[in-house]
Amino acid sequence: MKAEIAVSAGARYTRILGVGAYRPRRVVDNAEVCRHIDSTDEWIRSRTGIVTRRWAGPDETLGVMAEQAASKAIAAAGLTPDAITCVIAATFTHLKQTPAIATEIGHRIGATGAAGFDISAGCAGFVHGIALASDAVRARGGHVLVVGVERMTDILDLTDRSTAFIFGDGAGAVVVGPSETPGIGPVVWGADGSQADAITQSVPWDALRDAPGQPFPALRQDGQRVFRWAVYEMSKVAVQALEAAGITADDLDAFVPHQANERIIDSMTRSMGLPARVAVAKDIVTTGNTSGASIPLAMESLLASGQAATGDTALLLGYGSGLSYAALVATLP
Repeated sequence: MKAEIAVSAGARYTRILGVGAYRPRRVVDNAEVCRHIDSTDEWIRSRTGIVTRRWAGPDETLGVMAEQAASKAIAAAGLTPDAITCVIAATFTHLKQTPAIATEIGHRIGATGAAGFDISAGCAGFVHGIALASDAVRARGGHVLVVGVERMTDILDLTDRSTAFIFGDGAGAVVVGPSETPGIGPVVWGADGSQADAITQSVPWDALRDAPGQPFPALRQDGQRVFRWAVYEMSKVAVQALEAAGITADDLDAFVPHQANERIIDSMTRSMGLPARVAVAKDIVTTGNTSGASIPLAMESLLASGQAATGDTALLLGYGSGLSYAALVATLP
C-alpha cells in the first residue's frame, strides 16, 4: 500500500493579535513638494486630501522601519519574537532582487528560524499577506508577522506632477495567530492584468544594464484611469468581501481601505452605503499614500485615536498596481 503523506494540524480560527506602526521623522508639507512641480497646496488638498506626508531619512531603511513596527506589533500581541514562525513582507520598494526583505526583518526582531518571504502586489500586498497568514496559521499553527513597509521616495521622480505629491514612506505590522472564534473572514482577491500599465515602473531594471545613461527607474501612474477603476470596481469588491464574511455594511464598525486618495475613500463609502457611525480611516491626510504600508498604518491610527476599538469589526480593502486587489473582514486587535 502506498504511504500517505502526513499533514499538519493548525488552528480552527485566526485573528489579528496586535498592530504596530512606524512613521519616519521627517514631515513634508505640500509647499515643499510644490518646489519641484507646477502645483499648489490647495490643488493637492482638493484632489487627494493630502496635507503632509512622511519621507524617510538615509538611516530609516526598509529593515529599520519594519523592525520598529514589527516589534510594537509583537509586544501588543503579548508575545516575544521567538513565537513568530513566519514573516511576510508586503513591499515593492525593496531594491534588491534577492534576498527577500522579510528574512532581514526576521533576523532584526530575533525571530530565529522563522520562514520569510516577500509579496509584490503593490498597494494590495498587505491584505494578500493577511489572507496568507491566516491560512498558514489554520494549516500549521504558530504566529505569522505581516509587515507592510515602503520607501516610496526611492522610486519617485520628484518632478513628475502625477506622482510626486501622492506618496510617503513608512511601515505597519500585525501579528496573526490562533483564535477561539472567527477573527478573519474569507478573502476576495484578484487582478485586472489588462490594465497593468496603469501603475508601473518607468523602465525595467535591465534597461540600466543595456542602455548606459538611462535615468533611474521611477513610478509612473495614470491617475484618472486608476481613480475611475477604483471608484467603480472596488466598491463591488468591498460588498463581495462583506458577503463572503456573512455580514452587511450595517454590521461594520470600521472601514480601513488603502489610503490612495480621500476622494476615492469618500466615493466608496457612499457607494457601499456605510452608516455614519462607521469609523473610516483617512490616514492619507497626514501620511500620504504609503502603498503596502497604508492599511496597517491606518489601522493603527484608528485604534490609537480612539475612533475604533479592540474587538471592532473592520473591512480591509487594498488595491493598486497590477491592477491587483484584496479585501477581507477582520476583528481589530
